[in-house]
Amino acid sequence: MTRLRADLLLLLASLIWGGAFVGQSTAMAHMGPFTFIGARFVLASLALLPFALVEARNAVGPMPAGRVPALIGIGVVFFCGVALQQVALVRTSVTHAGFLTALYVVMVPAIGAVFLRHKLPGVIWPAAALSLAGTFLLGGGRIDGLGWGDAMLVVGAVFWAGQIIGLGALAFDLRRPVMITLTQFAVTAALGLAAGFVFETPNLDAALLCWREIAYTGFLSGGLAFTLQTIAQAHTPPADSAILLSMESVFAALFGALLLGERLTLIGWTGGAMVLAAAILVQVTPLMKLRRT
Repeated sequence: MTRLRADLLLLLASLIWGGAFVGQSTAMAHMGPFTFIGARFVLASLALLPFALVEARNAVGPMPAGRVPALIGIGVVFFCGVALQQVALVRTSVTHAGFLTALYVVMVPAIGAVFLRHKLPGVIWPAAALSLAGTFLLGGGRIDGLGWGDAMLVVGAVFWAGQIIGLGALAFDLRRPVMITLTQFAVTAALGLAAGFVFETPNLDAALLCWREIAYTGFLSGGLAFTLQTIAQAHTPPADSAILLSMESVFAALFGALLLGERLTLIGWTGGAMVLAAAILVQVTPLMKLRRT
């Protein structure tokens, strides 16, 4: 596969993920957030299951049993990020969700430095300042312009960052990315359904009313887009991947404008661009330094 085709596949994955924010938002007119999470990730798990079975057949040895509890724990952290994002979409816009979710990229090195004593890259300070200023401007340049939904997205970004750090800390050398992701999807589906039955009233009629959103976020966003990412990243430089996958935020804003009529002021767009720039800066700068050495 050529680099151009791989980059186009990554761009398509970002496009699918950006569109998923719209589905997550519109589904809330018919279903509770936890029930939707459960239904979505059941389909996502089913979409990945055939690929995980093929991966298992081609693996050198079985997955060590000692890794399973930690992987389930990371799945719980993943669920917390998903749940906060989904509940937030009841209270805030798709555009805000797309940009504020990207904050996890800046949080990863900072949290790693605090809890795992990782070396803090120098770029984190300007990136953190840029992302904080961008978040402020995204709220219209006023503190009261950011609501509870926006705050939940920021907290959710902490969990997204924790999930990434957890995977890295376990130093997975199993070469089973599909099985790892499938386990997290399955844990999230189980917890979502459990929370749905406790806090909501799941029913088939509601699921039928938003089957398109469930199918899109389950099969396309969960199954297809992940597969595209896995294939493409083996054929393109990490810098390309970092930039193209960050475009998810931009696509979320575009889909929010086209399909939901959402609009940002010039100040809001400036803030969103700053958050996105901070995310790209954190990802690309270390890669550029490695290339020069």
